[in-house]
Amino acid sequence: CYHCKLNMREGDPAVYAERAGYDKLWHPGCFVCCTCRELLVDMIYFWKNGNLYCGRHYCDSERPRCAGCDELIFSNEYTLAEGQNWHLKHFCCFDCDCVLAGITYIMVNDKPVCKSCYMKSHAAV
Repeated sequence: CYHCKLNMREGDPAVYAERAGYDKLWHPGCFVCCTCRELLVDMIYFWKNGNLYCGRHYCDSERPRCAGCDELIFSNEYTLAEGQNWHLKHFCCFDCDCVLAGITYIMVNDKPVCKSCYMKSHAAV
């Protein structure tokens, strides 16, 4: 088995993945996504750099995912903030929804807030 490295026994079911090449076989329970361990026996699978992936994690390896909407980001313009990727329009102030890309913001309780809203609602007067 390509995954667990145990020998396949004669008569046992085995999974063959054409995209991985003719020399690889898996036990049905070992044919899993390398990221989430989801069983891929009856699902669409992806093969990349010697690893099996479910659809979600293969796409995550190709494109960044927006922390705001959880969709893939296909645009070349997006922002990286607080260690996460965001569509430009989705990285916005938690209070007033103004777009924060390229402007000063303050994190309040793990939520981004623009400077103006912070001064109105959170700053000591």
